[in-house]
Amino acid sequence: MILSQTLALGAAGTVATTIGAALTLAPAAFLAGSGIVIGPDPALLSELRAPGAGLAALGLTMLAGLRDAAMRPTALIAAAIVYLGYPLGRLVGIAIDGLPPSEILAALAAEVAIALWLAFAFLPRRTRRMA
Repeated sequence: MILSQTLALGAAGTVATTIGAALTLAPAAFLAGSGIVIGPDPALLSELRAPGAGLAALGLTMLAGLRDAAMRPTALIAAAIVYLGYPLGRLVGIAIDGLPPSEILAALAAEVAIALWLAFAFLPRRTRRMA
């Protein structure tokens, strides 16, 4: 992998793993940073922890692609799932529910930025032939 690919996949994996772990281990505290207040409802906490663990697992898959070339295609699929799925879900929410707070819009912008960074780093480029 070239440096731009390593940096893009490393950043994507680190962000996904960190956010996923935070949602899994401390969902109320993590969401409070976005102004979201949740109570001690075990059902709600379970519904937040479960996708958090899934996000962390996808992040670890991305990071595994840094060290193992055989894992790289899987890592890129994991990155596409996260960094296309999350923005898509947020856009559906905006269309149905209206604009969320600025913290959530900042997360959307970060997700789109990471998706573009990954696309720029990994999409094949045409090579020019000099005649």
